[in-house]
Amino acid sequence: MQPAASVTSITRPVVVVGSINADLLCTLDAVPAPGETVLATDLHRAGGGKGANQAVAVARFGGQVRMVGRVGDDDAGAGLIRDLAEAGVDTTDVVRLAGVPSGTAIVMITPDGQNHIVVVSGANAALTPGDIRAHRDRLAEAALVVTQLEIPLETVAAVIDVCADAGVPTLLNLAPAAALPANVLERVDTLVVNEHEARFLIGTDVEPGDAPGAAVRRLRAKGPRRVALTLGAAGAAWCEDERVGHVPAPAVAVVDTTGAGDAFVGALAASMADGDAFEAAVHRAVLAGSEATTVAGARLPAG
Repeated sequence: MQPAASVTSITRPVVVVGSINADLLCTLDAVPAPGETVLATDLHRAGGGKGANQAVAVARFGGQVRMVGRVGDDDAGAGLIRDLAEAGVDTTDVVRLAGVPSGTAIVMITPDGQNHIVVVSGANAALTPGDIRAHRDRLAEAALVVTQLEIPLETVAAVIDVCADAGVPTLLNLAPAAALPANVLERVDTLVVNEHEARFLIGTDVEPGDAPGAAVRRLRAKGPRRVALTLGAAGAAWCEDERVGHVPAPAVAVVDTTGAGDAFVGALAASMADGDAFEAAVHRAVLAGSEATTVAGARLPAG
């Protein structure tokens, strides 16, 4: 498939506040049952973490992007910062912490392209609300601030509060799903969730035929002005104010679904920061998420 079109005219940066991990990607025939040992067919090491992946995706689509995060003072931390910088991400606000290991994710990938992920937070858990307040001026310069839930929830709340007070729009990817206070969700500009995260928020399964209507409206009723609900191979549903819609995904040969959600968020953020209408931004994000499933790993390759 053709890559989703790049964004080229962003004049203010997207700031991503979130996790930075070293990923260990294991390819195996089947996920082990309790007590079972299986042999992997391949092992690949790569940069990861939802925050870092989304920052790289913004850069891939032509956006100026700054990363706020924490890594350890281990070899992995140095490599993670280098990888981000080489991808075009401003790493000025990525701090190496002494005596703390970098975050790590173990990703098990089966032949159908599905993934099973275990995350060890490491330095990501040391990003505090105080750190966010110290970066208040940096956040105030952003066209859009993106965050997720692989950092402490109180830190996420601080991001949303600081940005709301400064009049800076936020995009919250509620992943992995966790409970946030209602007053935090009420201050979010754009919420992005998948089907599992939507179920966590609204308490019922999301049916594809229902998603463009009742499900996204119920999600928006939690407070955000806009909602994007990713539906895997079915594309994405969206809601902005009272308008709803559905964007189908193109048919692709799926290799690995690990990076689809982060590619979606990065492309959505880049497009919104460039001033695109929300529906158009969701279209671009669906193309990016679909493209990401055609390659192994959590990040879109350069070019």
